[in-house]
Amino acid sequence: MQTKKRLVFVFTVFWLAAAAMPAQNAPVPAGKALTAAEILAAARADEWRPLDPENTLYLELAGGRVVIELAPVFAPQHAANVKALAREKYYDGLAIIRVQDNYVVQWGDPEDENPVKARSIRKARPTLPAEFERPFDESIPFTPLPDGDVYASEVGFSGGFPVARDRKAGKMWLAHGYGMVGAARGNASDSGGGTQLYVVIGQAPRHLDRNITLLGRVVQGMEMLSSLPRGGGAMGFYEKPEQMIPVRSIRVAADVPPAERTELEVLRTDSETFGRLIEARRNRRGDWFLFSAGRIDLGNMTVPVRDKNRAPET
Repeated sequence: MQTKKRLVFVFTVFWLAAAAMPAQNAPVPAGKALTAAEILAAARADEWRPLDPENTLYLELAGGRVVIELAPVFAPQHAANVKALAREKYYDGLAIIRVQDNYVVQWGDPEDENPVKARSIRKARPTLPAEFERPFDESIPFTPLPDGDVYASEVGFSGGFPVARDRKAGKMWLAHGYGMVGAARGNASDSGGGTQLYVVIGQAPRHLDRNITLLGRVVQGMEMLSSLPRGGGAMGFYEKPEQMIPVRSIRVAADVPPAERTELEVLRTDSETFGRLIEARRNRRGDWFLFSAGRIDLGNMTVPVRDKNRAPET
């Protein structure tokens, strides 16, 4: 088990939009640059994809449900292990133990350092080999951003996740950004496994890329994490047990009765509409904007999410 002193909590770019948009195509106004909302309203039905229940987690807090999408393409062992932990109810009754301003929210076992009281693991693994990066694979869908990046030769989105690539090195990896979920670890690269998880709630800490395993992202409910009281201890740890926020449970969506699931759809990042959104975000127009940057970075691109069952707007 990792201890508070040696835990490394990280996180970076990538901010999420939970924009519930009409299920039907809306007419496209002619003769003017379209806003992001107008572009989304015109998206085809096949440009949205449902979340896979087997790779979706529900983090249940007193304030409501946080929906997390896992990334088995980039962190298959960690995604599987976190699901195994959820299925043996390891997380139930644990707590959010750290909230560091402009950085991360982290949850785990408050008794982690107590060998008598620490939560035991039955079938899952306490630690895993690092999955900081994976081999470059041209067959994995990738929508690049056109304006370059400080940390990688290429950045863009794959399957809804922010991704960096290096063709010469033959590597690709998930990038830190707002809403990204990772497995806390100690100094050793193989000292994490998902028993303690963190979510980035601040500006993207890209220097953490390839130093810690990212395994998913929050697609709904970020406001319940980003608005939590900040911890007063070192690195944002809560200093008193009564300050910690209880984790009611974490469940794999596939194990939840269909009537109790949160039915969301995510805009495909390999779609034509997402490409149009990139350009709209690069060249923001409207009455308020006096200057259009003509540039965008990984942390400023939105991946829209909508409620599958929401009635079309009129």
